[in-house]
Amino acid sequence: MAQLLLIRHGETNANLGLRFQGQLDVPLNATGQEQARRLAQRARGWTAPSANDALAPLCAPLAPLVVSSDLSRARQTAEPLAQALGLPLQTLADLREQSFGVWEGASGEEIAESDPHALQHWLRFEADYAFAGGESTRAFDARVCSALAALAAAHSADLTLPVVLHGGVLEMVWRRAKGLGLDGKRVSRIPNAGLNLVRLQPSAGEAFEVLHWADTAHLAGMPPQPTYHGDEPND
Repeated sequence: MAQLLLIRHGETNANLGLRFQGQLDVPLNATGQEQARRLAQRARGWTAPSANDALAPLCAPLAPLVVSSDLSRARQTAEPLAQALGLPLQTLADLREQSFGVWEGASGEEIAESDPHALQHWLRFEADYAFAGGESTRAFDARVCSALAALAAAHSADLTLPVVLHGGVLEMVWRRAKGLGLDGKRVSRIPNAGLNLVRLQPSAGEAFEVLHWADTAHLAGMPPQPTYHGDEPND
């Protein structure tokens, strides 16, 4: 069962506005494109581990493909990575961000103005609550963790599979790794274009072990990332 190198997509304008992106097909902005370029540049060294990159020896050898959510912001992050590694890219809809239904694209302030009851309910961070037409955290967790477990199982244990996905997916992985429930605000650090290496523990019911988390060495000198306050998803 392969290790998974989980990579959050690069920055979008919706990230800057702290909007509920969900499953809207939002592209990378200029900063996100530069983050993707730097990620690809760093990845070229993974096939020849160097003492200058602490991650490289942990993730070698790589699986024979790169996998990505099929949403544009993830795919546009994954494409330069796959090209740098000389690997094919496979997209998977089950790795999409949590659906926020009728409020996708809106900010917390806009929801508060239009439907304050819905926002207050959301801000209780209950695992079984969903915006109208959206997906509960519990359903989201089951979807994405099942997809990740299947990907890990499809590859040999001595390989590392790069997977480009979303902040909400990484939060579900972190919660399982730390034995946390699904209720409550986001608790992990999840930077855009950050690298996160995990291993599945199938004997623990699709739990994960974190080997390396929130690595942004390749983004040194770039502008500060949008600050997540725990009140709105920034995915």
